Amino acid sequence: MKELTFKVEGMMCAGCENRVKNALKTIDGVEDVIASHVEGTVKVTLNNEIDEAIIKEKIEDIGYEVK
Repeated sequence: MKELTFKVEGMMCAGCENRVKNALKTIDGVEDVIASHVEGTVKVTLNNEIDEAIIKEKIEDIGYEVK
C-alpha cells in the first residue's frame, strides 16, 4: 500500500469531498480516499503503482485545483 497526499483548492463542503472521493475511486488501484475541505487535502491510498499525474488530472477534471 502506498499513500499520497495532495493539496487541493476549491473544496467548500462535504459535497465537494464526496465528489472528489467518488471520482478518484473510479481509478483502478485506488483503495481509499479521504478528502477534507477544512484542511484542503486529499489523501489517496493505493493498492498498486499509479502515476500521480492520473490522480491530479482526475481532480482537476471535476473542477478543483491541485497545488
